[in-house]
Amino acid sequence: MKTQNKNKYNLPTNTGFFGDYGGRFVPPSLEPVLSNLEKSFKRFIKDDQFCSELTNLYRQYANRPSNLYFASRLTEYCDGAKIYFKREDLNHTGAHKINNAIGQALLAKKMGKTKLIAETGAGQHGVATATVAAYFGMKCDIYMGARDIINQKINVYRMKLLGANVIEVNNGQKTLKDAVDAALSAYINEPESYYLLGSVVGPHPYPLIVREFQKIIGQEAKKQILKKEKRLPNYLIACVGGGSNAIGLFYNFINDSSVKLIGVEPAGLGVNSDHHGLSLKKGKKGLIHGFKCLLLQDKNGQISESYSAASGLDYPGVGPELCYLKSIGRLNIAAISDKEAVIAFKTLCQIEGIVPALESAHAVAYAIKLAKSLDRDQIIIINLSGRGDKDVENVYENLLPTINVKI
Repeated sequence: MKTQNKNKYNLPTNTGFFGDYGGRFVPPSLEPVLSNLEKSFKRFIKDDQFCSELTNLYRQYANRPSNLYFASRLTEYCDGAKIYFKREDLNHTGAHKINNAIGQALLAKKMGKTKLIAETGAGQHGVATATVAAYFGMKCDIYMGARDIINQKINVYRMKLLGANVIEVNNGQKTLKDAVDAALSAYINEPESYYLLGSVVGPHPYPLIVREFQKIIGQEAKKQILKKEKRLPNYLIACVGGGSNAIGLFYNFINDSSVKLIGVEPAGLGVNSDHHGLSLKKGKKGLIHGFKCLLLQDKNGQISESYSAASGLDYPGVGPELCYLKSIGRLNIAAISDKEAVIAFKTLCQIEGIVPALESAHAVAYAIKLAKSLDRDQIIIINLSGRGDKDVENVYENLLPTINVKI
């Protein structure tokens, strides 16, 4: 098994760059706030007491480690590679988002903050933030696009029951990008609060912070697959919106060159349509939300509208670290349409008895295609980043009727 030098990959730089991507481009009023956040994070992430508290919260509250599950029936159905799921859907609150929310909320508490601000698309990060706010006794404002509020009603109810103030955003597309815009604006006006950003996007140090709290996914997966199979997997597959679940799985394998990393983006209504979220596949270098990344843009360089039936993937930008990994050839990109994701959603329901998040179903869809093309000695790990309770009504009432498919 070929393995790269473990010390070779050491990013971001001190200024938050992953190659040409990342950095911090914010109003002057936010510079001291983010600088203080960076210093606090770097201090506490090396503090034994902080790390002990975080580990205990992961184990006792978030239900970690999450299981690495061999999907025997899906493997048989594909008649190819062995398929494993990293079951982040079994975490407390039902997704990988709790990993980052616990870490950042604990950091906020150590910094003396009493209020959390967050954005959410599919609602899973909003629920995770509302959950930790309740646990730590903090106030909580969640910004959510009006369109997402309609499609993710269950999570809106959950956030409100947990005591959060859910603020409807009616600007722009009324989706995740606009929720981030609103949350950042609130943060500028309330610098004494703590902005708990949910993905590996935004100005430095957020891509670093979120990665550090999500990398436990890959750390566990590596130990688990070595125990089960006595070797590393051939492929890791994760859906990509902002990219936190993807980098969470991928990061601990970056130096293992024998392991192929595949990020699956939302093709929406089609790769050649104007309704997709293919930032890595079709984006150009640009600036959004205080950082540089591959960004969907029109011919005039203005940010284009993104689209996906999965609210958590409906974002015109993407994490800077994923942009860098693509640029050096370490990350491969795949595209899955709404239709393919819905078919995979139903397939996983009926073959394994698992209801995945619609976001995760994009990764499942590509993995099924890939597994069918591979020999049986190949191993695939899919990050099942969330469960699909939030999507059941929308899939059943709105999406499935448009697709005539039998499993």
